[in-house]
Amino acid sequence: MNLSQIELLRILQENDFSLSKAAEKMHIVQSAVSRQLQLFEAELGSPVYERQGKRLIGLTSLGERIMEQVATINLAKNNIQTIAADYIDSNQGVLHIATTHTQAKYFLPKPILRFREKYPGVRIYMIEASPEQLINKLHSRNADIAICTEKVSEDIDLVVKPCYEWHHAVVVPKDHPLSVGKITLERLASYPILTYSFGFTGRSNIEIALKNTGMELDVILSAADTDVIKTYVRLGMGVGIIAGMAYDPLMDQDLIARDLSPLIPSSKTKIAYLKNNYLPLYTQHFIDELQVAATEMRVAQ
Repeated sequence: MNLSQIELLRILQENDFSLSKAAEKMHIVQSAVSRQLQLFEAELGSPVYERQGKRLIGLTSLGERIMEQVATINLAKNNIQTIAADYIDSNQGVLHIATTHTQAKYFLPKPILRFREKYPGVRIYMIEASPEQLINKLHSRNADIAICTEKVSEDIDLVVKPCYEWHHAVVVPKDHPLSVGKITLERLASYPILTYSFGFTGRSNIEIALKNTGMELDVILSAADTDVIKTYVRLGMGVGIIAGMAYDPLMDQDLIARDLSPLIPSSKTKIAYLKNNYLPLYTQHFIDELQVAATEMRVAQ
């Protein structure tokens, strides 16, 4: 048994057990892949894969248990490489940030700018996706940290740190009836609603607010992107429920934002990364910058 065989098992799992794809990834011929698997299974004395002819179609029960250990070995290998790179030069590297559109546009610019001033040698890659996809990016090591509101607290394999708390707001044109007077759930429910898709930007808390009222919002348009919601509010399609921080007094002068904190529970944006995953010094400092920005946001409110 050797590390190349362990790596082969990982690559096969990531490529739907395709021998040809594994051979391509490892830059060897397919017959060599088959031979390494034969040697590995012969050493164990039991098959790791279910087969249909020469094709691998899944893992045996033994294979499933082995893959748990393969994941641990792969994490240790990656940690060793990261620790060495960090030791040689902690000011150089790559930071992959997985986040949603709202966080990327309305929260992250300031901490990223300050981070870049301190670490100009670190390249930043931002991945925008749904919260579920962000978690998958962490597990596949396509992202180092994730920043979002939904889902991350449900994953036991993640370290989850609080970042900041925020509230929803309703946005309407200046001449809209909701631009004046007390906002209630009953008044909101009397208009078509434009808001976030399920799983995005605190949508679950909007549902919680309505759960025990017997009312339903007439959500005629759902989107992951706040700017899309504001665009259709401007077209007169309905009223928008967005993250309060996504209202820009300068860019959105044609709209009125009304605070919904008395009606909808607050939402919490979180920072998440894999447990037992070594974070380079610059990544730890970036998390510090996020929390400084979160503190500044609380003070400004």
